[in-house]
Amino acid sequence: MIEVKLKCFSQVKYALGTDEMTFELEDGITCSELETIVRQTTEGKLKDIDLRIAINQEYVKDDTELKDGDEVVLIPPVQGG
Repeated sequence: MIEVKLKCFSQVKYALGTDEMTFELEDGITCSELETIVRQTTEGKLKDIDLRIAINQEYVKDDTELKDGDEVVLIPPVQGG
């Protein structure tokens, strides 16, 4: 098992109702699999939102494997106003 921290901003924060979550996950899980878990948790609130993924402050590919202690950020599109 590994433990990762998810930092939540913008639409992700509003959809989850928190700015940070911790997940205990199976070894070998990828960041796209974590994204799927997060999307399921939001009951469709992130359905049509494209998210970029960063691990430890670096953008990564969807198939990047998570490691114990990683900090993951799901980054929604930039909003202006």
